[in-house]
Amino acid sequence: MQRRSLLRASPALAALTLLPTLVTAQTTPTLPVLQVWKDPNCGCCNDWVEYLKRDGFQVQTFDTGNTAVRKRLGLPDKYGSCHTGLIGGYVIEGHVNAREIRRLLAEKPKAIGLSVPGMPVGSPGMDGPEYGSRKDPYDVVLVLPDGSGRVYQSYFRS
Repeated sequence: MQRRSLLRASPALAALTLLPTLVTAQTTPTLPVLQVWKDPNCGCCNDWVEYLKRDGFQVQTFDTGNTAVRKRLGLPDKYGSCHTGLIGGYVIEGHVNAREIRRLLAEKPKAIGLSVPGMPVGSPGMDGPEYGSRKDPYDVVLVLPDGSGRVYQSYFRS
């Protein structure tokens, strides 16, 4: 009798063990693929791509350089850096933090995208052991449709 009760309860128990997985799958939004154009020999670009992959992003890289694609996507040169990405219709230029990319995709502002101009030490991909503990302050800039920008998030500023 006890064995029969356990057999009847087995499907219900199996369903309960799957419940956390099902809930997580339904509540975790899937990120679109991030396409990245970069120089094939740039170590910091590769480090940034690996950082994003560790954070759950699917990344497709094109080792063709990024100057032409940046221009094609309409990002002004003053926001330029060593690699250019495109995700969810937004340009991601330079060493932008994963947190800000996720925020951009969630908020969906009217913008061209995000940029970390230049290559600030301490930003993702520019934070390897060769830089020691150095962290330069920098801003993630939200680039607006008219080409202007505003600070979206600051890092390492007091």
